[in-house]
Amino acid sequence: MQPGYQGQPPQQIDNNMTMSIVAIFLFWPLAIPAIINASKVKPLMEQGDYAGAQAALAASKKWSKLALIVGIAWYVIALLCCVLGGVAGIMGGSTTTY
Repeated sequence: MQPGYQGQPPQQIDNNMTMSIVAIFLFWPLAIPAIINASKVKPLMEQGDYAGAQAALAASKKWSKLALIVGIAWYVIALLCCVLGGVAGIMGGSTTTY
């Protein structure tokens, strides 16, 4: 190899920003680290720090998946509570007269 020749850089990697943005609508406390790490991927790639970019991408995916899981579980539990509360109210039969 010739001096100064660095060869082809590795293939561009997705920064996971889309999933991080979606995650912020479901559970924002865990989505913020996902967005921060996703925003680090491109600058690290431009600097040639491919290992750092891969690490930032892995962290972004981890935080966004956690935010999605917690957010979806939170909404499902809230929906179940509303439905079960409504059913309990109907089944209880209000006997108050006005």
